[in-house]
Amino acid sequence: MFKIGYIFEKLLYKALLVSGWKYDVVQSNLNFVHSNPSKIIYNKEYKQIISNLTHHVGDILFDFSSFKKLPHDFGSYPFKQNGITYKLSSNSEFVLNKMRAGGIFLTAHYGNYEAIGPWLCRLGIPLKASYIPLKPAWLNRIVENRIRSVDKRNYSVNARNPREFLRLLDEKNLFCLLMDQDSRIESAAEATFLGKKVHVNPLPDFLLKHRPGTPVFICWLDEPKSGNERILHATEVTPINNSINDVFNRWLENRIAEKPTLWYGWTHRRFYSCDPQIYG
Repeated sequence: MFKIGYIFEKLLYKALLVSGWKYDVVQSNLNFVHSNPSKIIYNKEYKQIISNLTHHVGDILFDFSSFKKLPHDFGSYPFKQNGITYKLSSNSEFVLNKMRAGGIFLTAHYGNYEAIGPWLCRLGIPLKASYIPLKPAWLNRIVENRIRSVDKRNYSVNARNPREFLRLLDEKNLFCLLMDQDSRIESAAEATFLGKKVHVNPLPDFLLKHRPGTPVFICWLDEPKSGNERILHATEVTPINNSINDVFNRWLENRIAEKPTLWYGWTHRRFYSCDPQIYG
């Protein structure tokens, strides 16, 4: 399976580069947030973003079952399987244990973010993640049943209104939301990200308003350059003035500063609703 996955990654990488997939969007985003554009640097970053992305797509398609076989108990980590060592970062065990009682979990299109879900489920965390159903329907069924399902339990939800999300919190679930996308709904909140004005999803602040005191967590997955480790990070954050937006954006900015090509938001029109002209 390793060889098949490796070949798939290389073929997909070449195909995306040749087609120029999302090249203009990546260039527009990088040019917008950097004051001194350099075509050489941007081309290098684009190639590395595509390389990282295809690697993680290969992980999802060919090695995702590894995350579904991880131990339930914290004492079993570090855990080694198939030549990979899975670790919990220092100080994360306390936070992960607290997540078992529910709360709000925010994350981003950073690194192998899809792998966080099954890992949390294996640790006994009652995860419920909000996703927009994919099209066509058959593709959505595959993703729902083969990727976002652990121990025959599907952790994805498609709640229709904020009241349903409140119900999930009341039932002591850990409600997960990707928070690094451009929100184009009328009630979107304003914030700053990478020095620019952006619109963000107002749902987390709505939940905190109606369920004050709900703990808020952020998780991310780190893969050192050696390639033989997967490290799960978890932290609890405190809202500022009853809003979590600035806290989350500063966290994501720090991750991007450390490893900019692991944020796949570069391929999204993140700033469109505030500055549509930058995308031509």
